[in-house]
Amino acid sequence: MKPLTADVQLYRRRIIPEECILLKDDKILEVTDDVIITSWNTLKPRRDFHHGYSCYYLNLGYKISKFYREDNSLLYWYCDIVDYSYDEKNNSLIVTDLLADVVIYPDGYIKVLDIDELAIALEKKLCEPQTVTQALRRLDSLLNMIYDDKFEALSKRIDAFII
Repeated sequence: MKPLTADVQLYRRRIIPEECILLKDDKILEVTDDVIITSWNTLKPRRDFHHGYSCYYLNLGYKISKFYREDNSLLYWYCDIVDYSYDEKNNSLIVTDLLADVVIYPDGYIKVLDIDELAIALEKKLCEPQTVTQALRRLDSLLNMIYDDKFEALSKRIDAFII
């Protein structure tokens, strides 16, 4: 794979519901061999959150996002378990949401989400068994970082861009 550049086209692919969306309005702030950092506004207006930043950890299979309300107050950190595929011909990176998520609230409360969707995707053959295994291993790795107080190693990449 050739090195990614700041003009790479980012796509978000979901398994449930099945969709693939070009993130045309996301602003790429940094690209390295192992990380892409973006800032963004919600795709559709929402009352609960307004904008945020995301760090795509290409080698780890995480997308760590910091969600903000419209008044710029922190809502929470949202951690997606993902997979990446690069299309060199079109200079596009497809980020596939592997369904399992972790939310970290400002008070430190941690919530794991959508494990049931991972089971549904497997039962309905929407993904391969090795994809589910990969998602669970990545989820375990992320949770161990959080429980071992090492989440800051991931979050500081985003915080470096926030003024």
